Amino acid sequence: MTVTTTLARAWSIRRADGLTLGFTDHDMRLTFGGVTFRPDRGLSARALVQATGLSVDNSEAVGALNDDAITERDLMAGRWDDASLRLWEVDWTDVSVRRLVFRGSLGEVSRANGAFRAELRGLSEALNAPQGRVYHPRCSARLGDGACKVDLGTETLSVQRQVQVMEEGRVFTFAAFPAFDAAWFEHGRLEVLTGPAQGLSGTVKNDTARPDGRRIIELWSALGIMPMQGDQIRLTAGCDKAAGTCRLKFANFLNFRGFPHLPPEDWLMAPQVGGRRV
Repeated sequence: MTVTTTLARAWSIRRADGLTLGFTDHDMRLTFGGVTFRPDRGLSARALVQATGLSVDNSEAVGALNDDAITERDLMAGRWDDASLRLWEVDWTDVSVRRLVFRGSLGEVSRANGAFRAELRGLSEALNAPQGRVYHPRCSARLGDGACKVDLGTETLSVQRQVQVMEEGRVFTFAAFPAFDAAWFEHGRLEVLTGPAQGLSGTVKNDTARPDGRRIIELWSALGIMPMQGDQIRLTAGCDKAAGTCRLKFANFLNFRGFPHLPPEDWLMAPQVGGRRV
């Protein structure tokens, strides 16, 4: 006996910049909600695990990297980070008969052998985020955000250069460099502005100024796509979140979001003698 079903699954994924793609495991295109769902290998999902209460939904999305849908460069550039995703079960003979079974976003993405795998995070994932303010000697703001208020577009805090010499996709050497103090860009950001790696960025691990005028910028990890010689990059100053750095490097101590005068843990754990800590 042959059993025929008209049930198909359809996925809609929307990036922060508004780009929306649709995929289905049916063998023909489906259209509803203003989205056309294509029957190719751009995206598929594994078994969906959902729970009642406040438990976090759990699933995975897997797919092929191709120029028409989700490209490796876009993934590495972070353009698909936190993209919103919805999954329907739909009757392909009448798409008005459908049921939304999952709504969430893309989480951690890994890639290998021309394919990618992404964690799907349900709406309850936000409940795992820490709430409230953390009292810590170092600043809790991100350099340049609304709490910090530092303008990173000034000439003293950022500079654009061309790629000259690069090793392993993470060590950049410049023969001549503007007069910035040594370690000025440590904890800062390197962003690729042109070329095949456009949009990729990395965090600066070491910033070394050599006596002969050369400048060596080392990232914590290699960029996913190698920039080419002559590509434009932007370097942005870094902040180690210390109160002294905020005051002396950025002249921004009024906006410091840490608590530099908190007693250390050793003081809190010290024994008391006569009602006083020693």
